[in-house]
Amino acid sequence: MTLRKNHRAAALGRRGLALVAIATAGAVALSGCGAGGSGAAPSDADTLTVVVEGGGKAELQPIADLYQEETGTEVTLLELPYAGLYDRISSELKAGSPSFDVAALDAIWLTAFAPGLAPLDDLYTDDVKSDLFGGLVTEAQVDGTYVGMPVWTNSEILFYRTDLFEDAQNKADFAAKYGYELVPPTTWEQYRDAAEFFTRDTDGDGAIDLYGTDVKGAVETEWLATVSQAGEEHMVLDASSGEVTIDDAAHKEALDFYVSLLPYAPAGAAQLDWAGAQNLFYQGNLAMMRFWGHAYRQTPDDSPVKDDIGVAPMIAGPGGIAGVPGAWYLSVPASGSKNEAATKFIRFAYDHNDLSADTSLGLVARKSAFESKAGEPGYENYPALLETLEAAQTLPRPATAQWQEITDSVLIPLLQKAVEPDADTAALLSEAKTQIEQIIQ
Repeated sequence: MTLRKNHRAAALGRRGLALVAIATAGAVALSGCGAGGSGAAPSDADTLTVVVEGGGKAELQPIADLYQEETGTEVTLLELPYAGLYDRISSELKAGSPSFDVAALDAIWLTAFAPGLAPLDDLYTDDVKSDLFGGLVTEAQVDGTYVGMPVWTNSEILFYRTDLFEDAQNKADFAAKYGYELVPPTTWEQYRDAAEFFTRDTDGDGAIDLYGTDVKGAVETEWLATVSQAGEEHMVLDASSGEVTIDDAAHKEALDFYVSLLPYAPAGAAQLDWAGAQNLFYQGNLAMMRFWGHAYRQTPDDSPVKDDIGVAPMIAGPGGIAGVPGAWYLSVPASGSKNEAATKFIRFAYDHNDLSADTSLGLVARKSAFESKAGEPGYENYPALLETLEAAQTLPRPATAQWQEITDSVLIPLLQKAVEPDADTAALLSEAKTQIEQIIQ
């Protein structure tokens, strides 16, 4: 399976990282000479190579630094762009001669790569599993074997303009029109009401210049979150039975809600992706957006809304709050030559997962790491992420090796057609079912 370039320019187009990180290929050797301070170059036995996507290097850097300081093992983080990372891991696992000892894997790659990965079952004690979100534990296990340990995770949460939501006149006008208080929305209905209310011409020139929300047609994850919010237990397909579910009532309800927001969103939804939506919000053109939680710490200094951003858990549909967990995992190649040392490093990364909280993205994987920042300034997004990730309907994407192909060739084209005027959502979902069945046959 080859990743399509037009959907791999930035990892946040899939996972929520690379909008804020420049991917540069090449090894970056960490400083230090190892325990004892002899100054001699470490032997091959005292080195580990970790391949990682550009947006995630920052999350691993402090862990790698501390590991070298405590063990004397030099850790080299080999940073690659998203597509390049996939291609390199894929080719080397197939060849059985990996040049890396540990790989950081996108969650959606685990099933495809599982035959070439070493088991990590011994790491998954009851204590470890209890400190990880249920969806991450489920996702890490392929055919009964744990093949990755989550090192960071993400989810969409609600971003909103505090200057708009806390304005006294807006509060009075909203209550008069809708019959309840203007607060950050928690349900589909409240979100649609707020989106409608804030869509307006603010400068009196006859043209709308503030929209309540955006609608992203060029990425699939936000719609998948609404599918889980609708109460669907098997997003797109039931991987265990092979049944394709994309045309059932919950998927239809989710898609209908998704497109119902179009009147309150800027034109051009079919081409709007993560980067475009983020830019609209930072420029002050949106009252709300649903976006990956790490973005709270990435607001540009020159943004007119920099000091007016609030965050809340992802909205809920009939099935409750739901996001899509955007996790990355550390895995070991089964044919690697340093698997014991590699597994030791992964355990160390789990034990010190809280170090990633202080990085530029501030993404962690353990519940306790999120909880450790409670009340600290700059981490206001953590409670929203924690509540969203702990929600029962925050479910991982199907564990199928064909997921990337399904996303690129079916889900994104489906959404791009659905956000066009007068789209027949039932017909589009039926067509998508046929296409997916052909892919997984």
